[in-house]
Amino acid sequence: MNLSNAIARMITEMLEEQSEIEIQRNVLAQDLGCVPSQINYVLSSRFTPERGYIVESRRGGKGCIRITRVSYDKNTLLMKVIGSVGQSIDERAVDAHLMNLLYHELITKRDAALISAATNDNTLRGLPTEIRDLLRATIFKQMLLTITE
Repeated sequence: MNLSNAIARMITEMLEEQSEIEIQRNVLAQDLGCVPSQINYVLSSRFTPERGYIVESRRGGKGCIRITRVSYDKNTLLMKVIGSVGQSIDERAVDAHLMNLLYHELITKRDAALISAATNDNTLRGLPTEIRDLLRATIFKQMLLTITE
């Protein structure tokens, strides 16, 4: 198992015990035998709002990082996702949103597969990237709105 996976697993296990944790980046890095920037990388790539996390950093003294696992009811979370999409979105961001919605059991695997099929780069390949991301955002939001009905 690579180091990033080990860090993510450790943080996820801590969050399973409680919905909010505070960690000291330097202490965690020392415990895992890595550099603090590796912790930053994992936090910025795997503990994102799209995946249902809020990460706050406090500086000074022994500065710590607070990680909160956010939980909402189905419609609230879906509306937050729709609101966060904006005018355009890439395939990777759609996949992150879908993984979060699946994790919270707010959509079915079938819904996720259909949305993914409708919004993936393969489906939209004939379009220029900037138009593709605009259309993908519209399709993604409309499909989520349909699920909430």
